[in-house]
Amino acid sequence: MTTLQTTDRLNDLRASVRAFVSERDWDQFHTPKNLATALSVEAAELLEPFQWLNSGSADELSDEKRVEIRHEIADVFLYLIMLADKMGVDLIDAAKEKIVLNALKYPAERVRGDARKSSEYPE
Repeated sequence: MTTLQTTDRLNDLRASVRAFVSERDWDQFHTPKNLATALSVEAAELLEPFQWLNSGSADELSDEKRVEIRHEIADVFLYLIMLADKMGVDLIDAAKEKIVLNALKYPAERVRGDARKSSEYPE
């Protein structure tokens, strides 16, 4: 899938979310703070199916848990789309920008196979 196709699909999804919200007159509640809060809550709910698993790997999950995870991922994604829309952030551009910044912060030759934070690497 090309970037243009991805952008088109994301724009279509954003339009669907806008229509859904408009039909319910919910935009009045969708301040950036409320959307960020809802996003955080949904992200926390995404953790619940993994709680108490030995490793949290996919093979430990039942089909029912996989569906639950799929729906929580969708909730997180939808709130992220709404927040980005409200803040005027192009998600594709922001993600590409962040990848470039992360590549500078975590040069592959320096961090390969090491999951520490950038501040924990020796100078």
